[in-house]
Formats: sequence, structure tokens, C-alpha cells
Amino acid sequence: MKSKQLLPLLFLLLLTLQLTAQENDSLSVEKPTVIASPEAPAALKKEQDYKPYNALAPAKAAFYSAILPGLGQIYNGRIWKVPLVYAGIGIPVYFYIDNDKQYDRYRTAYKQRLAGKEDEFAGRISDQGLRSAQELYQRNKEISILVAIGFYALNIIDANVDAHLQQFNVSEDLSLKPNYNLDKFTGKSNYGFSLNFKF
Repeated sequence: MKSKQLLPLLFLLLLTLQLTAQENDSLSVEKPTVIASPEAPAALKKEQDYKPYNALAPAKAAFYSAILPGLGQIYNGRIWKVPLVYAGIGIPVYFYIDNDKQYDRYRTAYKQRLAGKEDEFAGRISDQGLRSAQELYQRNKEISILVAIGFYALNIIDANVDAHLQQFNVSEDLSLKPNYNLDKFTGKSNYGFSLNFKF
């Protein structure tokens, strides 16, 4: 029984978690620099690898996408998403128009049949078949318009979320990476994770 309890413990001991903390560069003493001109302090600043936080960027992106689909994606710099947005909205609109034409075609034939006139489906489709076709195309029209509205809303949500995520600071100061070390003396390999946290 003890060997079964020790097995998970041994397994956990084999997986080592290496925590490495990097020294804070701001705590180190720097040599004083002589500034020759007032513009020099701006040149000495480090460039950030991420955009500064803009609280209105997500709202602007969502507003632009609501006004014109795809405009929020352009505002976020994701131009490659614009064809996907227009395909997502355009394809259901195409199917709506096509189903509307078919619905009108069967509706006209049904009305002509009720009026006692000759229709294009005479002898091929019964009255019940014409009613069923109208119901089918009416349902397809409704589904198409719902899908188009869904993609329109998804376009707005995507622009908003993308603007939020662009401002999320992802840097090397905080990272979790798999780690593999080979001990040169024993020839054994050590597996684990490396958690880097710089503060």
C-alpha cells in the first residue's frame, strides 16, 4: 500500500519546477549622463514593445464596426479579417436573396393555381407541394437573415475584443516555458517548467 502512495510522490519529484527570477534593472546603480539638449531625455527613453493603454480604443473599434462592418478591424490593424467579415455577412445575404426569389416563384404559382390559371408547375407539383415549398423557402430566408445578423454582431464583438487584447502586455518579463536541461556530469536529463517573473 505504501508503494502505491509513494508512486505519485516520486513522479512529482521527478518533475522539477525551476523558478528563475531576473534582477530588476531599475534597482541597479547607473552612471550619471550629461544631457546636452532638452530633447535628449526623450531619446534616452526605452521604447515600449506594446502600445500604451487607451481606454477608448475598444469602444472606438466596436463603434467603427457597427457603422461599417470591417472598419473596426482596419482600425485595429487586422486588415486580413475584412474579407472574412464581408464573406460572413455577404453569403447569408446572397442566400436570403436567392431564397426570396424561389419563395416568390412558388407563391406566384400557388396564387395562379388558386385563381384557376395555368402555372409553371402544373401537373408536376401538387397544391400541398407548392405550400410546402413556400414554407421551406420562408424558413430558409429567416435563417439566412439570422446568420447575417449573427455575423454582423460577431464583427462588432471581434473588433472590441481584439482592441482589448492588443493592449494586453505580453512580454518576456512574465512567461512560463517548458525547460529541458541535460546534466553533463551524470548524463541524465531534467524536465520541468521555467517561470520567469521580472519585477
